[in-house]
Amino acid sequence: MRPAFTLRRLIAALLLLGSADAFAETPALPALGAAQEASVVGVSSGGYMAAQLAVAWPERFTGLGLVAAGPWGCAQGALSLALRQCMSTRQGLPSLETLDERLASYRTQGLAGDEAALESVRVYVRHGDGDEVVSPELGALAARQWRHWVDREAVRFTSAAHGHGWPVRLDDEESLGPYALGGCRQGGGSYMLACDDDMAGEMLDWLYPERPSAPSEGALVPFDQAEFAVKGLADTGYLFVPEQCRDQPCPVTLALHGCQMSANDIGDVFVRYSGLNRWAAEHAQLVLYPQAQASLANPQGCWDWWGFAESAWQPNPHHDTRDGVQARALMAMLDRLETPGD
Repeated sequence: MRPAFTLRRLIAALLLLGSADAFAETPALPALGAAQEASVVGVSSGGYMAAQLAVAWPERFTGLGLVAAGPWGCAQGALSLALRQCMSTRQGLPSLETLDERLASYRTQGLAGDEAALESVRVYVRHGDGDEVVSPELGALAARQWRHWVDREAVRFTSAAHGHGWPVRLDDEESLGPYALGGCRQGGGSYMLACDDDMAGEMLDWLYPERPSAPSEGALVPFDQAEFAVKGLADTGYLFVPEQCRDQPCPVTLALHGCQMSANDIGDVFVRYSGLNRWAAEHAQLVLYPQAQASLANPQGCWDWWGFAESAWQPNPHHDTRDGVQARALMAMLDRLETPGD
């Protein structure tokens, strides 16, 4: 295992060489001594996975952002439920009482965080009322679930006029190259929606309501995901590092793309143009963009919110617990960033 790059070496190499492409090999994820005030946000399958992390380790996260996703635990380890009750609602809406029982069982087994820790998480839920991939009813149900678990005043739910995906507002000079934004109402394309809507800024303002402004530039750098390798992870992830985070501990936002939204699918559109980096540069925030990849078991490159990455012989996959293989890998990345560097 090659040693983690320190932040100074990482930034210096980028400045000297001009771009990440100049690296002979992709560097390891650096140990930065990040502040322990992390948040996790995600869209679609990334939203479901974000909720899984927050419920499994609520003591590690102060904020959760859900976009185009339904309630925690919805699929209950069954692809059939994922398709028919957590995307469409052909089998009706999931029962929040049943999901509460699932969480209570996990807690008795030490597979999820305790109730008191979960109560302190701030939550932002956003769903498009034109979403034809994940029913808008599921976003409303997710907000209801979280208002049952945390202080109601700490949950913000917005039903907005857009389709399935992540709404963005681009600066005039920003160009996406060959990857087009999806239509605001129709979705599709990259699932990055041309809505002239800075949802990312709105989300992070809610999750970090007292963060002061400290503008700077930043760099988006690749890192090698091989040391965190589990089923469904790509070779390379990305990290956005503001300049002011060279000399001070900054909190981390884990940002999880949706199905068909990885860098293999849409290039750097999500990792560069989500709007998260703009807010992060303004408020001294690290943004970690882990990457999933497609496979026969997961042809659309989704995060594991129904159990495909677990053992085939496991009757009740623990994908949505502290034992989930992808969940553990993502937490290992956060652990690395929060480890003091040289």
